Amino acid sequence: MKAYRNLYQRICSYKNLELAFKKAKKNKGNLPYVIEFEVNLKENLLQLQKELKSLTYKPRKLKRFIIRDPKTRIIHSSNFRDRVIHHAIVNILEPIYEKIFVYDSYASRINKGSHKAVERFEEFKRKVSENNLLVRVAKTRNQIKGYVLKADIKKYFDSVDHTVLLDIISRNIKDNKVIWLIKQILDNFDAKIKGKGVPLGNLTSQFFANVYLNELDYFIKHNLKAKYYIRYVDDFVILHEDKEILEKYKIKIEKYLKTLKIELHPDKSDIKSLKNGITFLGYRIYGKHRLLRKSNLRKFQREFDEMLAMGVIVPFTIAKSLQGWFGYAQWANTYKLRKRMVKEVNSKILK
Repeated sequence: MKAYRNLYQRICSYKNLELAFKKAKKNKGNLPYVIEFEVNLKENLLQLQKELKSLTYKPRKLKRFIIRDPKTRIIHSSNFRDRVIHHAIVNILEPIYEKIFVYDSYASRINKGSHKAVERFEEFKRKVSENNLLVRVAKTRNQIKGYVLKADIKKYFDSVDHTVLLDIISRNIKDNKVIWLIKQILDNFDAKIKGKGVPLGNLTSQFFANVYLNELDYFIKHNLKAKYYIRYVDDFVILHEDKEILEKYKIKIEKYLKTLKIELHPDKSDIKSLKNGITFLGYRIYGKHRLLRKSNLRKFQREFDEMLAMGVIVPFTIAKSLQGWFGYAQWANTYKLRKRMVKEVNSKILK
């Protein structure tokens, strides 16, 4: 296992802090707090550098707010100067861990993402089902062979154990000052249980989430030797042609997760048959086609109808609103649905 030393000075370098600022600013350049920071950019970055070098840096209090989209989530937003520090850390550590992470971890990584994960699922599905071979006495052309262990971690972000995380990081990062800085960020989160949890909404939380569960990735890939495994944050799937093998995997995974002080979600971790379709990352995946998740479709249809009911349709505004959803919908069999929506919009505009 390779050890990395003397990283702290790279994190503290002005060049790295300047790059971190540019990344933190991306798509937020018009916000007042970003403009305020940029007005005295050099002074602000030099002040951060001074605090880092003197080990006096302290993150500011997180701003807490709630979003419902549709699931209720508590988000903790960092002060902008602290976001610069988060990017500065990830700038240096991410290239190291990219060499360590398994291939089939897809969240918060360059050239990965949910669509790549879904495509990988389709690839594994074809292999497990022997190219979509139907089960005996299949009632539809979608009832293909094979099974999936579909699981996620119970209250994952709230359950990350700081001591375990720091121990994992310390195996590769042999720089006490880097560990000190990470601890400042972890301790800044006012969690329900001291020493537990990372806040949703922080770049470092996303990165640390992958570092933490990379332990699970290695266990599943190297100890269990599962060939068809995919993880996206704390959601993961293992595909196999034999249900009994997946049942054994599940028992061993539950036991292993105790060493990480986390556990499977009891209501969201089960073995399912491919013949019934699998819900994964917003899609319902069947043998021969892929649909949008019904709850996502209902939510968008409701918002779309409300948009049309407003009366005054601004072409640019509605096109921008539809663009993101179409980007998601086009990965499923939704050609007729998208065509109908465009037709409805056009009919409103041309009235």
